[in-house]
Amino acid sequence: QTIDFHFKAVLTNTAPTGAYRGAGRPEAIHTMERLMDEAARQTGIDRIELRRRNFIRPDQMPYKNPMAQTYDTGQFEKVMDQGLALADWQGFEARAAASASEGKYRGLGIATFLEWTSGNAFEERVTVSVLADGVIEVFSAVNAMGQGIATSLAQLAVDAFGVPIDKVRIVLGDTDRGDGFGSAGSRSLFTGGSAVRVGAEKTIDKARELAAEEFEAAADDVTYANGVFTVAGTDLQLDIFSLAARQPESEIFVESTTTAAGPSWPNGCHVCEVEIDPPTGEVTVLAYSSVNDVGRVVNPMIVRGQLEGGAVQGIGQALYERVVYDSETGQPVTGSLMDYAAPRADILASMFTMEMDESTPCKNNLLGVKGVGELGTIGATPAIVNAVADALARNGLAAHAPKLQMPLSGDRLWALMNANAGA
Repeated sequence: QTIDFHFKAVLTNTAPTGAYRGAGRPEAIHTMERLMDEAARQTGIDRIELRRRNFIRPDQMPYKNPMAQTYDTGQFEKVMDQGLALADWQGFEARAAASASEGKYRGLGIATFLEWTSGNAFEERVTVSVLADGVIEVFSAVNAMGQGIATSLAQLAVDAFGVPIDKVRIVLGDTDRGDGFGSAGSRSLFTGGSAVRVGAEKTIDKARELAAEEFEAAADDVTYANGVFTVAGTDLQLDIFSLAARQPESEIFVESTTTAAGPSWPNGCHVCEVEIDPPTGEVTVLAYSSVNDVGRVVNPMIVRGQLEGGAVQGIGQALYERVVYDSETGQPVTGSLMDYAAPRADILASMFTMEMDESTPCKNNLLGVKGVGELGTIGATPAIVNAVADALARNGLAAHAPKLQMPLSGDRLWALMNANAGA
């Protein structure tokens, strides 16, 4: 296995490409998926068949790629088959004919991909404090930035301690308490969440020893459930908060560090349909569906929000978003959201159809979860561009498909479609 990589460095006085949601993976997957579709178009091989021929099979797992990264699990063809069914791939020709009857070019796009997560930072530290006032306080160095991680960590603590969620307090970003790698690379749950689970279990084990001393019983005879310790064969019981009150510091404190065995590899199949209005070049996203292998899900609502919100952001990158500079002064003219064309809630003509596949848990962390914070963005951009390319190719403009450059705004697409009109 070898990798041949050719690149060209360009000196510029404008900002180079910076970290966007996905930070490198959207660009890589966009290039790969565009090449896959163009290769299919130019060789005459069906684009679905071409992907099937190149998928890594489940019986090849764990699989070490040419960049020395090891995929622990993956059922990529299965995920694609689910995605094709969800999108009604076979029924597209009838929908394309309906669009053609209205003078529109309809295209069907697909992206099958996987994502590397973690930033290769696998260790995370937590502290757990059971307080006499009836609160379990959990500190973590991962941080909240709109992804709902505090809620997910609280749910994991509830699962371990068996107490109501209002008894759990998650503390994030307090550098007086400690530090860690933090939130980046879709790693918060599979590293930070695993650390919370292990820290909670260690706290219960320590509390069991303390309870055994209070009961004057063997620790093996002490059981814990729903916040209460009991002694087998007796009516003795003591809740964990009362136990904390009997300690010298009025708390039970544990510090714990947990290390995941490697990255998680979420993956998906995203399919979309677009219409192009030939007189204007305007693109409308008519349908968007996806199946996403996300491993075990802690909070389905949060995961769906990440996937769908990420897809909206990826669509924005494909169709709207662009940093524009004044050609004479070099000053940015899209320096605020008053000028920058970010996607809006009306970006789709219909709602997302999105499914989560939990049948292939990650083997590199004890929760079996996979990072999802950037997954939607990575799949959306190539799916949209491939759909536009497909619409062009179906209408006699296949030669223009390899020349597509994001964002596919109406004026840029119209200019491309009519590039040879006067020839």
